[in-house]
Amino acid sequence: MGRLEGQAAVVTGSSRGLGRAIALELARQGAIVVINYRRAETEAREVAARVEELGARCVVVQADVSEAEQARQLISAAIDRFGRVDVLVNNAGITRDRTLRKMTGSDWLEVIDNNLNSAYYCTSAAVPGMIEQKYGRIINISSFVAQAGNFGQANYAASKAGLIGFTKAAALELARYNVTMNVVAPGFLATDMVERIPEDVRAQMKQRIPLGRLGEPDEVAKLVAFLATDGDYITGAEFNINGGVHL
Repeated sequence: MGRLEGQAAVVTGSSRGLGRAIALELARQGAIVVINYRRAETEAREVAARVEELGARCVVVQADVSEAEQARQLISAAIDRFGRVDVLVNNAGITRDRTLRKMTGSDWLEVIDNNLNSAYYCTSAAVPGMIEQKYGRIINISSFVAQAGNFGQANYAASKAGLIGFTKAAALELARYNVTMNVVAPGFLATDMVERIPEDVRAQMKQRIPLGRLGEPDEVAKLVAFLATDGDYITGAEFNINGGVHL
């Protein structure tokens, strides 16, 4: 039996990339996984098939978590289906990279809505049930860009830095109910999005990383799973997993 046997885990943005890796790792730990997607239904169904191959249960739920009502419906769907939410991973996120001179109001708001507001919407919907059952594990996915900045990513950096502050404040409020909240800040990862970047740009990225390579989504997923399974005395903490690109 896995360490999360019988627990229900919601992973936002889990049809691809890091979210996919997290959903699969939690399934390996025995969790019932709620796979969330906004548009990529085919990919989400493929993740579900892989979860079932691992012997775990899952359900696929379409929801744009940047919209308050849809985010709350996602959590409601999990509770209606499985009776509870034990683990929430706020992973959904987008980029709209432009310098400040060229960034539009839409570029700014879309990133804030998808990366930061979505975490608030999902967390605020899941917390009442977690408080009632006196158990919950919330993990927010930030980025080293929140800590170090990155050219052309003022909107992304602001959204991911907001997640760090949100995590620390909420962790103080929720600790009395045995609900922990932590934040994971990955560096550059070998995801489909990064693989689409020109090779010369990827080479420059690797040169910035002391360990000399991109991180694997599975490496981050294992850290998330650790916080869900063994992080009972960890809350309000920030975990860097970035190959040394920001120390």
